[in-house]
Amino acid sequence: MKELRGRTALVTGASGGLGTHIARRLAREGMNVVVSGRREDALAAVAGELSELGVQARAVAADLSDLAQIDPLIERSEAALGAIDLLVNNAGVETASAFTSYTRAQLTETIDVNLTAPLLLTHRLLEGMLARGRGHVVFISSAAGKAGPAYQEPYAATKAGLIGLTQSLRAEYRDAPVGFSVVCPGFIAGDGMYQRMVEEGFKSNRLIGETTVAKVVERTIDAIRRDLPEVIETGAPLRPALALGQLAPGLAERLAPRFGVTELFRRVAVARERKA
Repeated sequence: MKELRGRTALVTGASGGLGTHIARRLAREGMNVVVSGRREDALAAVAGELSELGVQARAVAADLSDLAQIDPLIERSEAALGAIDLLVNNAGVETASAFTSYTRAQLTETIDVNLTAPLLLTHRLLEGMLARGRGHVVFISSAAGKAGPAYQEPYAATKAGLIGLTQSLRAEYRDAPVGFSVVCPGFIAGDGMYQRMVEEGFKSNRLIGETTVAKVVERTIDAIRRDLPEVIETGAPLRPALALGQLAPGLAERLAPRFGVTELFRRVAVARERKA
């Protein structure tokens, strides 16, 4: 979707972290933006900031762990700013834990927020995009969806699901006027989930790398404008390792501990379980 100015976007998970930054950038591109998330006070502040950039902005609170809120979210968004041209599926939850220590509620919430909600939001909005002859859907996945790390099973599974969902949609709607992109960031310094890990005393290393909010936002906008199928932004040259995982999964599995990801998430899981 090359022309953004004057169009309308819905950004989920926009009450903080990466979603807030994406919403700001879309507003600077001239898009009207509906920001959604769980925290009404934070959403109101973001919407106010976007309005000062000269676009229309509305805050529509929704808890996507409750799938019954999806239809009202779309209805309220379209009532406020009209038809949605761009959907940014950014909302997500992440918990590091030993697999057997996850509660069933944690497992189902992760699946609902990270995978089922984006699936249902896209399903609901796609028909209108096709009828109007324009639109784009972005799924914010993760490098964890390309190579699932230990202590992150539900998160990795849902993020891999978003990659598969994007591929299937692009295959089915290859000749349609609607695009689909998936963005797979690594550890994002400055805001969001990884920044909270840093504040807890857990940091990436040179092999794993880290990227920045600005880089991920820039790559996301590029994906929308150019209808890119997949963007990987990790701050480290991980593509060869990811390719090796496809060509020789056994070898990649043996090499993985050398990157330090397993040990990093093991330490995070232990620390968080102690606090629970």
